[in-house]
Amino acid sequence: MKIQFWSIGKTDESYVKEGVRDFTERISRYYPVSWRIIPPAKQTASTPEDAVKKTEGATILGLLTKDDYLVLLDERGKSPDSVEFSKFIAQRANESTRQLVFLIGGAFGVDEAVKQRAQYVWSLSKLVFPHQLVRLILAEQVYRACTIQRNEKYHHV
Repeated sequence: MKIQFWSIGKTDESYVKEGVRDFTERISRYYPVSWRIIPPAKQTASTPEDAVKKTEGATILGLLTKDDYLVLLDERGKSPDSVEFSKFIAQRANESTRQLVFLIGGAFGVDEAVKQRAQYVWSLSKLVFPHQLVRLILAEQVYRACTIQRNEKYHHV
């Protein structure tokens, strides 16, 4: 199984770039992993939020293949603990998922069509974080899940 992290937005700020790189390298010991940064839709001050979401949504849906398992990050999603999340990833691997895609939406969220395409909606927290920090938290949580699967000492109960 391959893991892909997709994020709509600008490139990483220097204050989180190193952490994202570090955790991505760690994950690569368990699964092939990569990042895809999708540029946000061009907009003006008068562009409606729904139009931005539709444009970004069309881009996302165009990049996905029919076999991709899409996990959408959204504060209204399910909130498993670390062990449950580890089991979720293991289950995807056991079901021969070819590619597990984690999506961090744009500044206004994602279009309804993307929400409907997602097989799982995951909440890191009920709090809203800057996209840069979400990238770091996402990478760390996937790494933590990998270590839990192998019963390694990173995660403490």
